[in-house]
Amino acid sequence: MSNPPLTLYGLKNCDSCKKAMQALTAADHEVAFVDIREEADLAERVPTWLKAVGAEALVNRRSTTWRGLTTDQQAKALGDGAAALLIENPTLIKRPVIDTGADILVGWTSGTEQALQN
Repeated sequence: MSNPPLTLYGLKNCDSCKKAMQALTAADHEVAFVDIREEADLAERVPTWLKAVGAEALVNRRSTTWRGLTTDQQAKALGDGAAALLIENPTLIKRPVIDTGADILVGWTSGTEQALQN
């Protein structure tokens, strides 16, 4: 039985995205990679992702981009201004974002791996 196709949103040079792609293809998942800087329609995707997982999960607070934001911008990123800030700064999005068709999974963690083994 084959696994359903997945869409992995990330950056080509992101280590977590590379690890996710390797593990998913090794597990016989059909994976489409979409670069969030060059190919993703973030204006359409980000609000959907925020609704599915929330700003706490989607905003990468360990990124260089995050550290460069003002305190006011950081507060907006975790509140009502999250969508606009993430669309404007794709590197603020925690990666990878994996769309299974039924769920949105963020980050490459053991929890994400387990969710994809079903």
